[in-house]
Amino acid sequence: MKGRWIVMMCLCCAVLGAVWGAGVALGAEAAPAAGAAPDYNDQWPAWRGPEANGVARNADPPMKWDEKTNVKWKVEIPGGGHASPIVWKDRVFVLTSIPSGEKAGSGDQKPAAAAIPGIPMKNPGGAQKFEVLCLDRKDGSLVWRRTAAEKAPHAATHADGSWASGSPVTDGERLYAFFGSNGLYCLDMNGKPLWDKDLGKMKVRMDFGEGSSPVLCGDRIIVNWDHEAGSFIVAFDKKTGDQLWKIPREEATSWATPLVVDVGGKPQVITSATKAIRSYDPATGAVIWECGGMVQNVIPSPVAGGGLAWMMSGYRGNALLCVDLSKAKGDITNSPAILWKHDRDTPYSPSPLLYDGTLYFLKSNAEELSCLEAKTGKVHFSAQKIEGLKGVYCSPVGAKGRVYITGRNGVTVVLEKRPAYEVLATNKLDDNFTASAALVGKEMFLRGHKALYCIAEK
Repeated sequence: MKGRWIVMMCLCCAVLGAVWGAGVALGAEAAPAAGAAPDYNDQWPAWRGPEANGVARNADPPMKWDEKTNVKWKVEIPGGGHASPIVWKDRVFVLTSIPSGEKAGSGDQKPAAAAIPGIPMKNPGGAQKFEVLCLDRKDGSLVWRRTAAEKAPHAATHADGSWASGSPVTDGERLYAFFGSNGLYCLDMNGKPLWDKDLGKMKVRMDFGEGSSPVLCGDRIIVNWDHEAGSFIVAFDKKTGDQLWKIPREEATSWATPLVVDVGGKPQVITSATKAIRSYDPATGAVIWECGGMVQNVIPSPVAGGGLAWMMSGYRGNALLCVDLSKAKGDITNSPAILWKHDRDTPYSPSPLLYDGTLYFLKSNAEELSCLEAKTGKVHFSAQKIEGLKGVYCSPVGAKGRVYITGRNGVTVVLEKRPAYEVLATNKLDDNFTASAALVGKEMFLRGHKALYCIAEK
């Protein structure tokens, strides 16, 4: 997930999504959930990766590339979408929305009337094909292609958004594709439809679009549905699609994907929103703890590790807080369970990166990076200008002691993972980027507005 609109443009969460996280020692922030495949950490099963924090601990992608160097393959993706790619073994999965009757790659849409003058919007201009693409990881060739649905979206979206913004998620046995108001679809790994759900039509603030992704937790898949007309969180049986519980939420539109954490051997599902941050029992939907919420238009997803969790947002204000999950029960607002707060330079669209006890996050959608000690909130550096980037919707990712930050202008800056700001490389591709990267093995997968790139040393 994860696109967002800049400045005064309250934004649609065109890039969000996050999945599977479990707190362990700060040196290794998260672990695969119970029942996950032994090689789970060698996959990228959701847009924030195997640890749900942007880190691929076993990956070693290139440090330098351009259109002529270290591009293993580049494949045009039909239609449009900001859903981040996910990777399982030898396959790469991508979601897209294609105007019906249009040629592949011709994703132009008709402009829409803006609820606020000056904010660019777009109409679907008719029906869209909501598709799941499965590509061969070796060469980018198409393995299979499935149209999950063909219908006209009921609402416009921000010009920077898309109708395929929530990222897919997999447990290695099934693939879950979420197109928001256009349905949740469960497929097997060969593209065979297993079940689907219509959750209704979201009434998103200012028609800025949708973007939250579902999360897997044990035997269930959980969707957070925050909008302007009856918000809720719901759990389905991941095998059958049967609804297990549905809990109303007193929230307006948010785009943040929930986070699954382990607390004392039991899972919780943390949601970040404007009115309140809440943690739910995935077995029943009961609220375990809650506290005061974030600033408006919450898009960044929470991260967790070492028994702590961090939530942040940055539209019309700045909010970041750290929660001690061992102390969190009931209403923890202003309680000792909140270890520290930070009130400056927090992100609007991009989610934070939690890497070996260090938090990295952008200021708004700008090219300014902050680095804090996660446990204490100590600031290593703040709002550091990143030369070369122009606008950032993508969430930063990390591997092999490096931090990768991709701008909308096609530039990725690679930093050394350390308390001081040190640039290792600056790389440029001929595309624009809103989706977050996936890191697996020796490869990085970058989904641009036109093409999907596999970056690997030749």
